[in-house]
Amino acid sequence: MTDMAGMAEPGGAPRLGSARMLLSLLSLLCLAEASGPWGHTAPRLQLSHADLQGRNSSAVFWGSGFGGGYQSLLLDEDRGWLLVGGKDHIYMLQSDSLALPTRKIYWPAEREHIEHCKSAGKNAETECANFVRVLQPFNKTHVYVCGTGAYHPLCTYIDLSQSTEKPSFQLESGRGKCPYSPLEPFTALLTDGELYAGTSVDFMGANAAIFRTSVYGSSQHYIRTEAYQDHWLNEPEFVSSFSIPDTHSPDDDKVYFFFKETAVESSQWDRRIYSRVARVCKNDIGGKRSLINRWTTFLKARLVCSVPGPDGMDTHFDELEDIFVLETKDSQNPIIYGLFSTSSYVFRGSAVCVYSMASIRSAFNGPFAHKEGPDYRWVEYKGRVPYPRPGTCPSETYDPLHKSTRDFPDDVVSFMRGHQLMWEPVVPINRRPVFMRPGAPYSLKRVVVDRVEAEDGQYDVLYLGTDTGKVLKAISIPKDNWEMEEIVLEELSVFQKSAPVLNMELSTKRQLLYVSGDVGVVQLGLQRCGLYGQACADCCLARDPYCAWDGAACSSYFPSNKRRARRQDVRHGDPRSQCYDLEEGSEGVEEKVIYGVENNTTFLECVPRSQQTEVRWTVQLQQDHTSRELLWSEGRAVPLKRASCCSVWSRAIRARTCAPPASTPSPARWPATPCASSPDRVGAGRGLALYGHAQTPAATRSCSCWAWPARARDEYCEQLWWREKGGSRSCAASRRETRWRELARSGTQTWNKADSTCLVPRIPLPSPRCHFLSSSSPAVQTCHPFFDVISVVRVRARGRRWSASSFRPKHVFFSELESGASRCGRFFLRLFGAARGFIIALHLEGMRTKSPADSE
Repeated sequence: MTDMAGMAEPGGAPRLGSARMLLSLLSLLCLAEASGPWGHTAPRLQLSHADLQGRNSSAVFWGSGFGGGYQSLLLDEDRGWLLVGGKDHIYMLQSDSLALPTRKIYWPAEREHIEHCKSAGKNAETECANFVRVLQPFNKTHVYVCGTGAYHPLCTYIDLSQSTEKPSFQLESGRGKCPYSPLEPFTALLTDGELYAGTSVDFMGANAAIFRTSVYGSSQHYIRTEAYQDHWLNEPEFVSSFSIPDTHSPDDDKVYFFFKETAVESSQWDRRIYSRVARVCKNDIGGKRSLINRWTTFLKARLVCSVPGPDGMDTHFDELEDIFVLETKDSQNPIIYGLFSTSSYVFRGSAVCVYSMASIRSAFNGPFAHKEGPDYRWVEYKGRVPYPRPGTCPSETYDPLHKSTRDFPDDVVSFMRGHQLMWEPVVPINRRPVFMRPGAPYSLKRVVVDRVEAEDGQYDVLYLGTDTGKVLKAISIPKDNWEMEEIVLEELSVFQKSAPVLNMELSTKRQLLYVSGDVGVVQLGLQRCGLYGQACADCCLARDPYCAWDGAACSSYFPSNKRRARRQDVRHGDPRSQCYDLEEGSEGVEEKVIYGVENNTTFLECVPRSQQTEVRWTVQLQQDHTSRELLWSEGRAVPLKRASCCSVWSRAIRARTCAPPASTPSPARWPATPCASSPDRVGAGRGLALYGHAQTPAATRSCSCWAWPARARDEYCEQLWWREKGGSRSCAASRRETRWRELARSGTQTWNKADSTCLVPRIPLPSPRCHFLSSSSPAVQTCHPFFDVISVVRVRARGRRWSASSFRPKHVFFSELESGASRCGRFFLRLFGAARGFIIALHLEGMRTKSPADSE
């Protein structure tokens, strides 16, 4: 689909736009549910902030405690320092270790500017301060910095060779160099003594433009885009800017800007956000009689990042979030990585697309877009293009008559007034994303890329920062059918609390990644090879380009011409071709038999070390030695987050249970959903043997049943009990229950008949279970994750003293089994008993109903 495919006359725009939007949304929703090559893959390693801090995985956290706002980072690889811009401060950190002593420069906003900011209704903590937004290297000893200055932007130089913590610089206006607001997206680039910036120049942020200003002395000369002209810039949000040479001649050097804006191609009924790439010539000085102090070489084109769909209806990721330029051996042709998100309020998704400079230059050398008037549609310009071609940089080599932009003919300048937009879009390599996250619970906000040499080729490793404080490490591997296989190697929670990732810097020299947010800066190593496992197969299955098996451990891989026994297979991840310790002909399947009992529910657990491992369950009947795979569609088993629950059924029992996963750390994360309903009956007299197959050799631990911790089990059952009752506990009831918990361990408890008491007797049971008794409305709730047992609690009254004991009676009775109450292992029974005591009983084998007269 071309760039102008969605452009139509205003009268037909609403219907066509709505239809396209609906089809695009349906395509996105189908894409999120797809299990094909674009489906989500589980990360190979998933580490929390505590895991990173507890392991020697080079995770170092730094925070100043002075208000945060660490949006700006500047890394100097040669001198080994990292400059961090924050609220009222500039910090100079050692890039080798953020834990080393730092240098701090205090630069607050002036008091009158702070008061004026507050009087305008701005937030005193998050806006009315000096937030450092610009950090650009000027020379070996100085850095050019700009701050918001409480909505009064200022700029200056700082001398990094001085050790003082007090400012010793002269200030100058930051208008056109730095935004007024600390929340406004913008970009800035200092090159050849000129600062190129995409920012707003007013208090309200309405007048946004692309500026070039001199940073030498007190020169006030500037050049900018035309103000309040929608076809130049229409509500832009700037993302990034880079200086990229076009040819070997310095006269052809250009600065490229990446941003998103409200598309002028769309109608007033169908407002869309499009991503753009724009460029200007470095030697552009404006026009002579027209476009004075305005760009005469400014052109822009649409950046497309989409997934091909049926009938040409592509799924578009229209909102640009970040850009990373990956340098190559050819300085004129770097690789452009773009991070995009969807603009839909219904569906969330992110994607990474890769662009070549050849495709970008092709769009700028192609036809122009043209619109005759407000009531006309955008079309390809078919008229005569003036000479020299608009957008061409002036050069004596190109044409001696055009030494500068002021020498351009009037028809060239006049054409440039209304033809900034190119007709053809810039499409990504292979016309599709290399990485996608549709429907994820987070949005990707930042991207950096590291090109890594592996044993079987070269790979670009993506580091993606999210709005929840996570960093994803991923690679994409091309397949034979032009599809891309995406592999998420790591998912790291870099901050202690959930906070958006604001900026990231990559140090290829030190193999470190720096991640900043409002809470601080984190230093991460690029590899954690030792966490993949202790076997060759584990290391090979990781498919991490940084890691290889050295014969003894999974360690960092360094390319070398020397012949070394390093085992690595990133492209296929096949350990059988790399690891000689695997048995020849082995299928790499580890089995563990779990026996189930008829009329009961069995908890199936098989937690491999790798989250990418496929776990299969097969069923073998005792009288029939043939086995088959256990399918979830049969309704007999339900997959949980990290385990499964399988029910062995008889028509006499309709009870279903769900057990929590073994590695769940807290009851709050236990699943509370019931198992599948109405499973097929298993014939009488048949037991089941359940086999768990983990499709990674030596990558799983033994599949075994897991016993809940006593305290966590009680709390979980208590949550289920009160949720089923539909009410909340009173403080008094909670205190009484707490007291009863302590006294119940010794077997006695003072009981008030009017109270609602939770009985949690500490009795030895063959399986984890807990009991709840309400004296005001007698009922029992029992959680029984595993086996078929009989457990009974006898409660006897002696005045106002009660005691609980465990025993196995000859006869067990129930008065009534509440219909429909057996959900997720919860049974509600109406109890009968004498005035001096009664029995609470549970029998999972048949549930025979007897009258109270049959009891003692």
